[in-house]
Amino acid sequence: MHRTVLLTPMRNKRFNYFIINKPYGVLSKFTDNEGRNTLRDFFNFPKDVYPVGRLDADSEGLLLLTNDKPLTDFLLNPLNKHEREYYVQVEGIPSENDLEKLRGGLIISREKTLPAKVKMIDEPDFPPRIPPIRERKNIPTSWISLSLVEGKNRQVRRMTAAIGFPTLRLVRVRIKEVTLKNLKPGDVRELNISEVEKLKK
Repeated sequence: MHRTVLLTPMRNKRFNYFIINKPYGVLSKFTDNEGRNTLRDFFNFPKDVYPVGRLDADSEGLLLLTNDKPLTDFLLNPLNKHEREYYVQVEGIPSENDLEKLRGGLIISREKTLPAKVKMIDEPDFPPRIPPIRERKNIPTSWISLSLVEGKNRQVRRMTAAIGFPTLRLVRVRIKEVTLKNLKPGDVRELNISEVEKLKK
């Protein structure tokens, strides 16, 4: 069982707000008929708490869970364009021209993606993925920070593939101003009042 970190309970216990650092291979739900790992394997969440959106099984990182339906509706409404940041390990080393293509928007499934914030970053201090990524010995890898204000299906992977740099590892590190910080894979913590208020803005 993974270590769980909980903050001081919030005054308003009508609503609960949690984040988990979702590990690779875990489904963003509580049950699975095929016996795959789910969020229930890491923490006994209150029965009325559900994920806000999702991360694919092969993606990692920050996942928000709450029973605050107005906040859920606000964050899932594409018109509100709240920012989400991902650290992405890609095969190859993109040039500034390649990154500019991501910033300007790409045509994916006949729709153009909205402008994104993109920059090269040093390799993050993440624990090794389990199982490890498959690297090709003769092709280098690199990391980029990619911030989006929309959430099309598998969008990050499709964007990097479209410019010729397949995604090898994908970790969401931020939703608006709420970040993973030092939360380890599988760990859960409750948000404080300040963090919740920032999500609502």
